[in-house]
Amino acid sequence: MRIDKYLWAIRLFKTRTLAARVCLAGKVKRDGKNLKPSTSLKEGDRIEVPAADGSHKRLIEVVTLLEKRVSAPLAQAAYLDLTPAEVLAEAEQRRLQNKEARTHRLEGDQGRLTKKKRRLWERGTGK
Repeated sequence: MRIDKYLWAIRLFKTRTLAARVCLAGKVKRDGKNLKPSTSLKEGDRIEVPAADGSHKRLIEVVTLLEKRVSAPLAQAAYLDLTPAEVLAEAEQRRLQNKEARTHRLEGDQGRLTKKKRRLWERGTGK
């Protein structure tokens, strides 16, 4: 089974093209070696795959090979996630910090002025 097809089937990537791009970029590894999208997988293989947001690497062990994309519960049963808990906790903490930073931004403080903000600025009130 091709690795790009497997990563798509177990729902780690939204499309098979995205899975192939990540493989071609050299981000998917088995035993420290980069894998091409056409690399064959077998049950028991352990592969390193970057997370969707790129915050960390996931260590995946192949349990069963899937030819087609299946529902989420079946997809999760097809692999074991062996990623260390501290790596997952670090990634979650980083995600929460980014979320908090986004919520603290004020409306209109970033980028180009809106029409209303520009008029207020031209009047000199700035409020």
